[in-house]
Amino acid sequence: MAGARSEEDVVSEYLGQNPQVAQWVDTFRGYCESNKQWFTRREFILRNMEAFPSVKPGVCNSSLDRLLSLSMVWANHVFLGCSYPQVVMDKIKEMGEGIEVRDPPVHKTTKDEAKRKQSPSSEADADSCVKRAKSGPNEPDSRPAGRTSAWPVSQKSGPPTQAPAEHQPFFNRLYKAVAWKLVSAGGFGPNLDHFEILRSCVESCKQTLTCVFVPLKDITGLPAGRTQKEGHVCEIRCQTVYMGTGYGRDESAARAMASKEALKVFQGRKVTVKIARRRYKGKDVEDLMLLDEQPRSQGFPPALSYPFQGE
Repeated sequence: MAGARSEEDVVSEYLGQNPQVAQWVDTFRGYCESNKQWFTRREFILRNMEAFPSVKPGVCNSSLDRLLSLSMVWANHVFLGCSYPQVVMDKIKEMGEGIEVRDPPVHKTTKDEAKRKQSPSSEADADSCVKRAKSGPNEPDSRPAGRTSAWPVSQKSGPPTQAPAEHQPFFNRLYKAVAWKLVSAGGFGPNLDHFEILRSCVESCKQTLTCVFVPLKDITGLPAGRTQKEGHVCEIRCQTVYMGTGYGRDESAARAMASKEALKVFQGRKVTVKIARRRYKGKDVEDLMLLDEQPRSQGFPPALSYPFQGE
C-alpha cells in the first residue's frame, strides 16, 4: 500500500537518492550501535539538520558537534533510560517528536524510584567522605534526643533576606550553561573533569569560583578517629553561595570531589538559592546555599568559610 510506508522507508529512499549524504552520515555510527539504535539515531540527525543550517556533509563545526551530541543524548534516553537536566530533556523531546521507535525498551526503575528504594544507610554510604564526617544535623529540631539546645546566632551575621532573589538569576543562567556542557561531554559521569566543567561554565557566565582548602585534621567537631586521617577538604562557592564540599588526599583531589558534588545539584529540574542553617566553627549559622528539589535525609557538611561575618 502506497500510504503505509514507514519513516524508515522514507529515510532509506532519501539516502538512496543522496548517496553522498548516506556515506557522510554513516561515519557517525557508533561501533557498538545495533541497526535498530543507529537507524533511529540517524533519522534524528537527518530530521534536525534543517535546524542547524551550517551542518553540511563534509563540514566539521560546532553546530555538527552539538547536533551529534543531542542525538546521542536522545538515543541514550530512549534505549538506555538515561536522564539529563530538564532543559535538555525538553529539547531532545522536541527534536525527537515524530520519530517512531519500534518496540522501545521499558525502563521500569526511574531515578526517583531508585532514590525512594534506597535505605538511609545506603544513602549515607553513597555520600562523600566529608558528608559522612559532619558533626551533626544542621536543623535544631532534627537533633538526637537529649540535644535540644541551639547555639546562638549573632543578629549581625548571616546573609540578607533578599540575597536568594538577587542571586537566583545568575544561577538560572549557570544551570543552562552546565546542562549544555554536560550534553557535549556525553552526560554526567564519574570520569569527567568536574572542576574544569564547573569552572568553564561559571566563567562563561562572567563569574569565578572560590575554593577554600582546610586540612582534615584541622576541622573541629569531627567524630573520634577522623581527625587522625590525612587529607584535605575543599569548599566551593560562587558569589558567596555555597555549592559543594569534597574530601581528597590532596587539594587537587578535594577540589575535584567538591566540584562533582556541586554538579550533582544541577541534575534536577532546577536549582534554587536558599538560606539554610548549617554548622560553622561549632555554631549554627544561616548560610546562602544552592540546592536542588530533592529532599535531604542528612544535614549539610560543616562550612569551611563564612562570608557573612557580623561586625
